[in-house]
Amino acid sequence: MPEPPLWEQWAATSAALPQGERLQKVLSARGWGSRRVCEDLIAAGRVTVNGDVAVLGRRVDPEVDKVEVDGVPLGVKAGLVYYLLNKPAGVVTTASDPQGRRTVVQLVPEEPRVYPVGRLDVATEGLLLLTNDGDLANRIAHPSHGVEKEYLAEVEGNVSGGALRRLRDGVELEDGMTAPAKVSQPNPGVLRLTIHEGRNRQVRRMCEAVGHPVQRLIRVRIGPLRDAQLQPGEWRELDQRELKALIEAVSGAPRQIR
Repeated sequence: MPEPPLWEQWAATSAALPQGERLQKVLSARGWGSRRVCEDLIAAGRVTVNGDVAVLGRRVDPEVDKVEVDGVPLGVKAGLVYYLLNKPAGVVTTASDPQGRRTVVQLVPEEPRVYPVGRLDVATEGLLLLTNDGDLANRIAHPSHGVEKEYLAEVEGNVSGGALRRLRDGVELEDGMTAPAKVSQPNPGVLRLTIHEGRNRQVRRMCEAVGHPVQRLIRVRIGPLRDAQLQPGEWRELDQRELKALIEAVSGAPRQIR
């Protein structure tokens, strides 16, 4: 059987090749650096497309292909948004509330639909991430990836050195021993605590367990994300630098869960 004409062979081959934008262009647009830096990432074998190690010249369709850097989904699909909200006290961290209370979802744009990453109890204030990027949200929320959350807590009484050590070493709660925490007392009755777990009301329960109930609690950092200028109830989108830092924060080896 004779071979098809050369142009037909070329057309068939071209149709089988990945279509879309060059991978290094997509990476650069997502904040991973210049085109040259992104080419180096690809050449080092750190980028995969649909599970396969990418090569220079690869093209991707952001609507279809799953791009990962160091095993972390890149979130190149169109329509993904990332909101940083300063949650006020009295607002619940849910998409809806049967009691009719105001929710964090009502404080950000209705479309596209987003969901909170993790949870702050109704009385707790501070930074909360909302997104429609399920892959990244799951990695941030899961304690095995060790994304730190930093809090400022006003507590009853001046915390002794012994109580600080207990908080740093781990506190026995009804659901088990907490992991070691970073704790300091910058002012009498004010604690700065950094944890990587996400148990329900964990900081409040830890402080109560050492005899210093929390009077006010504010989350001031999520991994690399901070914003002291964001007022209660205000939100903004993450910039590319922040999104890149957040992806890098969950790109290491998972932390062992105690």
